This record gives sequence, structure tokens and C-alpha cells, in this order.
Amino acid sequence: MDESIYYKRTIVKELVPSQVLDAPRSVRVYLPPGYQELMSYPVIYCQDGEQFFNFGRIATQMNRLIYDEGVDPAIIVGVDVDTATRTSEYAPEGSRFAAYCRFFTQELLPYVEQKYPVRTRAQERILAGDSLGGTVSLHIALDYPHLFTNVISLSGAFLELSRARAAEETDLSWLRLFMLIGLDEREVSTGRGTFDFVEANRLTKRLLEARNCRLTYVEKPGKHLWGFWQTELPAAIKHFLS
Repeated sequence: MDESIYYKRTIVKELVPSQVLDAPRSVRVYLPPGYQELMSYPVIYCQDGEQFFNFGRIATQMNRLIYDEGVDPAIIVGVDVDTATRTSEYAPEGSRFAAYCRFFTQELLPYVEQKYPVRTRAQERILAGDSLGGTVSLHIALDYPHLFTNVISLSGAFLELSRARAAEETDLSWLRLFMLIGLDEREVSTGRGTFDFVEANRLTKRLLEARNCRLTYVEKPGKHLWGFWQTELPAAIKHFLS
């Protein structure tokens, strides 16, 4: 197959109004090959939208999966974030965390669903995030299970507050989670300090399994970098769309 078709991507930029946040939020929307408004599509909502598209190459990866592996076409919504406020929006102790989660569930979803033919069942929405993006994705699913039941976490920053939040639940059999962690992530430097992400993910894995989460857990050599996540992203997408 001519590989140039993988790079023919339709990506629409949108500005989502928000009364919850202090400014509109830019998002980018990938429309799959053969996109038709009369059809309906599962949808992947990505934190760190710009990075998922630029460094994760998620649009190209999705094209390849659709053309080569028969994966169901999906719409992808990448929600951009300002690096200056990222921690405050994505970390559960952050000053903007509650507002961001409200924006995501109360403003972003209705906006996307009004403009695009995305499916609206929780089972056909997927949340995706790397590092703290994985954190906020899990918290949104736990707090809004009627909206989201599927999460892709690429080296999620599942520190003490996130583990405590998961421990509050008694039955997570409704939650499908794909967790990836790199074995070279023993000392990850973040704006909140240096952490052992391998241990944090292993502890979270045990908590989730004890609550019957439908967990796919992948541990392999890799660093806390997009170079690692990009190569593993197709398997995560296939897990939910095949």
C-alpha cells in the first residue's frame, strides 16, 4: 500500500467556549478516512492534545490502523493545554483541577457532540493521557462513570492522591483501563518533585485489580518520553477499537 495515504489527514481546529475556565480552549479534531456526517463514530478524547498529535503522531497512527489492521474508524479530539497551567489543571491537588474536569464534562463534550457525529455511550468514549494527563483521565472516569468507561494511560502519574481516590471505589468492573509504564521510569523529575513511576503504577495496578477493573497492564523498557509512548500508542488504540 502507498504509505502516503497514512499522511493524508483531516484535522479541524476548534475553539471551545468556556464559562468554567477563564478563556476558550483550543482543540484539534481528527476525522477518519471516508468520514461521513451521516455515520457515527467512537471518539478518543486526548489530554495534551497538541503533543498527542505532534509527538504521538496519533492521526497518522490512526490512519495506519484503519487501513492496515481493520480498526474501527474513530474521531479523535485533542484538548490543548498551556504548559504554565498544566499541573494546576491535571494534578488532583491543583487549583484549576475541579474547573478543568467540569469544563471537560460539561462544556467540551456537548460542544463536540453538537458538531460531530460521535457516539455518546460511555462505552464508546475513550480518554487518553500521558503522565499527568493519565492522572486526570482516570479521575474524570472515576468521577463521571456515566460518561467514560475507557481510559488509556501512558505512564500515568498515579501518586498518593490518585491511589486514595481509586481506593474509595469498591467495584470497578465497569472500567476498562490500558496502563503502560516504562521500566526506566524509576526517577521521573516533575514540577512536583522526583517520583518512582514504576512503583506508583504497580501500586495502582494492585488497587484496581482488587476492585475488578478490566485492566490491561503493560510494563516494558522505556523512558518517560514520547519516543516510548508513540511506539506503544497503536496497541492501546487497538485494544479499544478492534
